[in-house]
Amino acid sequence: MRTMLRTAFSRHPHLRQDFAASLVVFLVALPLCVGVAVASGVPAELGLVTGIVGGLVTGLMRGSSLQVSGPAAGLTVLVLEAVREFGLPVLGVLVLATGLLQILMGVLKLGRWFRAISVSVVEGMLAGIGLVLIAGQLYSMADAAAPASGPEKLVRLPGALVGALGSARPLTSLLVGAGTIAVLVLWARMPKQLRAIPAPLAAVGLAALVTVVFSLRVATVEVHGLLGSVQPPPPSAFGHLTDVGVLGTVVAFTLIASAESLFSAAAVDRLHRGPRTEYDRELVAQGAGNALCGALGALPMTAVIVRSAANVRAGARTKASRVLHGIWLLLFAALLPGGLAYIPIPALAGVLVYSGAKLIPLRGLVTLWREHRGEALILVATAVCIVAVSMFEGVLIGLALSVVKAAWEASHLKLEIVDKGAGPVQAHLFGNATFLRLPKILDSLEALPQDRPVELDMTGLHHLDHACRTALESWAERHSAAGTEPVRVTAPTEQARPTEP
Repeated sequence: MRTMLRTAFSRHPHLRQDFAASLVVFLVALPLCVGVAVASGVPAELGLVTGIVGGLVTGLMRGSSLQVSGPAAGLTVLVLEAVREFGLPVLGVLVLATGLLQILMGVLKLGRWFRAISVSVVEGMLAGIGLVLIAGQLYSMADAAAPASGPEKLVRLPGALVGALGSARPLTSLLVGAGTIAVLVLWARMPKQLRAIPAPLAAVGLAALVTVVFSLRVATVEVHGLLGSVQPPPPSAFGHLTDVGVLGTVVAFTLIASAESLFSAAAVDRLHRGPRTEYDRELVAQGAGNALCGALGALPMTAVIVRSAANVRAGARTKASRVLHGIWLLLFAALLPGGLAYIPIPALAGVLVYSGAKLIPLRGLVTLWREHRGEALILVATAVCIVAVSMFEGVLIGLALSVVKAAWEASHLKLEIVDKGAGPVQAHLFGNATFLRLPKILDSLEALPQDRPVELDMTGLHHLDHACRTALESWAERHSAAGTEPVRVTAPTEQARPTEP
């Protein structure tokens, strides 16, 4: 045995660090896999299946060597809506189609283009998800049923929390969830020896211990068994792919899962000095994992920054750590599935409330408002639309606003008027002259005195589209027809010449 270990360490010099890191990632991933599954309205074991696939399949593939994949809180709200609307058998079809679409995009080398998506849209998307996630999981903490729509969740939440205070079981459930959140918040202040245990595991473990010791009446995770929970989608479920709503959900899954994974990869690259992410290969790896998860009827996966950061900070050097973490999840699901039955649901809800709060960039929003108010407004608008309407429409609105803002900034145009009281009036144009700013420029030019000669200098323009050129020439002809000297136009690429009336 000792000889085998020496041989393994000689062939894989970083195996010791990767082995230790894999245990840390496993302990972080276990409660999150279960919590995301329960919050998504599917059996808890399906969260473990997605985590296992993320380790053993996506973990083995090329792309980003140190980021870890699994079920993510960012897709919880969308998965819950999909399961409610289309049913659990169709979820596998949605995830399978998402994976195949990701593989196609990776093969077509579209992965790098996801970096062109406005960061404000992505952060607004995550903030909206965080708000809906917090609202929904607070109902679980209070042992109450959550309304279906985002606005209703927010409106009825105070009443649900107040109502829980007047009943024994809901109050107990609420206290267990609140205690879990308190442990998560305060864990960073614990002694260094205790902080070796990941905060989510410590919080859920303590909640389970208190629940068992004091025989508290709270809901716990239902155990179905790993094989009993894995249900590949039946052939009839694939007929739903002709439904516009199903196709829209696939697009939403693909957009959100891909963007979150690739943004996570960029963040992980900043945490270590190892090989950089190959974005197209990473997209193929995520697609392969999602395709297999769909075939097994499990949850969709993304790269998860919480687990990935834990992996890097624990000293991981190669992708072996994330593969090993998948093995530990598989062993737990196969050998100790009964342990899930001791986990209180309000404790998992507390973990997700805490995770949802982390998705809302309050400090970043303040800084963004000071420096780039347009981006801050896009972030807020995206989040509000996700809460008020739905995930898919909210993201589309955010992308549309981002495009409009980019077009507006690309058409930035400045007009300077120099009037010395005698001689010609000088008008200087700077920037990009497009049809978007044309009405304002024409209003300023038409306000110039008709009885004075005008010199229009356009050499400061970087771009002059056909609509603007035509409109400015027409204005020059009208102004010259008033009986004054012809407007002298200095075009961006030619010498000054008079424009004849």
